[in-house]
Amino acid sequence: MSILIGIFIGLVLGLTGAGGSIFAVPLLILLLDLPVNEAIGIALGAVAVSALMGTISNWQARTILWIPALALALGGALMAPFGKYLGSQLAPMVLLVGFCALAFGIAGVMWRQALRAPEKTRVVRSGQFNGDDYIEPICRFTQSAQFDLSSKCLGALIFCGLMVGLLSGLFGVGGGFLMVPALLYITQVSMRQAVATSLLIISMVGTSGFVSFAIASPHLDWGLLLKVCIGGVIGMIAGRLVAHNVAGVLLQKIFSIALVLISALTLLVQLSLS
Repeated sequence: MSILIGIFIGLVLGLTGAGGSIFAVPLLILLLDLPVNEAIGIALGAVAVSALMGTISNWQARTILWIPALALALGGALMAPFGKYLGSQLAPMVLLVGFCALAFGIAGVMWRQALRAPEKTRVVRSGQFNGDDYIEPICRFTQSAQFDLSSKCLGALIFCGLMVGLLSGLFGVGGGFLMVPALLYITQVSMRQAVATSLLIISMVGTSGFVSFAIASPHLDWGLLLKVCIGGVIGMIAGRLVAHNVAGVLLQKIFSIALVLISALTLLVQLSLS
């Protein structure tokens, strides 16, 4: 079951442009009966590994924007351990309610994008990009082809990274639902670049949050983590094979509905047990 959960996590992460990794926590709670904090920690590790696999596959396509990614990831990596610590201080039910509220919000964003920008739903992290998708980001280079080191540009990226890191550590999510819009707004890059770059950021921020979780959890079930990670890698690879055939408006709507139902069911089950 843990491998199947990992496959689903990797598949959904790869077949969405943003917001896919949030499925991880409710599935781990609902199907494996994990405590909320442990599910968040396992989710961070599994999502980080799956995102790293996707990053490697996008490397040669020149769609990853390294400097904006590092700026965002720096802020995220610094804040993720704090988010994980903050989550450990909250009551599990409070944490779960906050997570579900976030999940409902992300599902709403995914549904709205499917209605208002259907062309963007076909741009997913497992997509196979080519050189024609590459454009020079306005925030990254000046007219002399030098990187724009202005405090305004880098400050905006780092601030967004801090917010992503906080939510990632707190709820075990990848943060793509914030990163992709931020990259589109701050750097004015293409949707394909923003989606591909988000995988690198997710892997770095997720790793930071997971390390802080592992340090504070001496009895971490490494066997379970390994199985979920293996499944996640398989799911990401499978997503790459089928992305251009299945990604689109209908799939994104299905994901958004499924996210609401799974999160709501998880909350109801935990409330009935408390």
